[in-house]
Amino acid sequence: MAESSRPEKLWYQSFVHPIEQAPYIERLQAALDAAAGPGIRFEVHGLDPPDHLFHPLTEFRCAAQTIRNALEAERAGYDAFVIGHFQEPGLLEIRGALDIPVIGLGEANLLAALSMGRRLGLVTIDPVFIEWHERQVHAHGLDQRVAGVRAIKMDLPAFMRAFTNEECYTAVRADFVEQVRPLVAAGAEVIIPAGGLPMLLFARERPFVIDDAPVLNGIAVVAKATEMALALKSLTGAAVSRRGTYAKASAACIAEYLGQRW
Repeated sequence: MAESSRPEKLWYQSFVHPIEQAPYIERLQAALDAAAGPGIRFEVHGLDPPDHLFHPLTEFRCAAQTIRNALEAERAGYDAFVIGHFQEPGLLEIRGALDIPVIGLGEANLLAALSMGRRLGLVTIDPVFIEWHERQVHAHGLDQRVAGVRAIKMDLPAFMRAFTNEECYTAVRADFVEQVRPLVAAGAEVIIPAGGLPMLLFARERPFVIDDAPVLNGIAVVAKATEMALALKSLTGAAVSRRGTYAKASAACIAEYLGQRW
């Protein structure tokens, strides 16, 4: 008799507040539901406090929360963990601690974009992130494939309004296009909105193309990257290398981490 199957349950860790940004969480959940294949269920979780102060110290604090959530997700029976924040803080530590697939929003989109064009361009939501993304690109070894990183200047309330107000959406889109054109002129063939907020906002345009350069629907990309990681683990039995970068943390190491207040 065939073994009964259950839906695969995937933890999607957003970095916005689960209550204050509930409308965004609901839209994100709906987008993931639409992208998910049969037998796949994404569950979106927020952070409290969220990532809202745009400083490395905040990223560190959010990484600590996310690592704890990832460890608890695996223990609760989730089949994969998604870091739904483009900078993907905690990715190194989480991959080194979990045996289930761990997918980073930024890494997944960078790798997918490389299959669509020779050089990439990133547009983020605030100038403070430009240097952060440049370091991220370097850490992934992709310096030669990225034409540049640019930014619009947009606060969270303005982004939230753009989801429901057409005038606000048009203004955000125009700012985004203005930043994309210099990247295309510099050689970018594919554009990545560097953040879950702009990814979800622009997902309504299918396709979204600026001067012949496609703009990635990053939420769809990370959903399918997660499904692929799950399928490959099922087919091959392997999720990650344990040599070097993602060497497995010992049980004592994990227990010590969970035993501390972060």
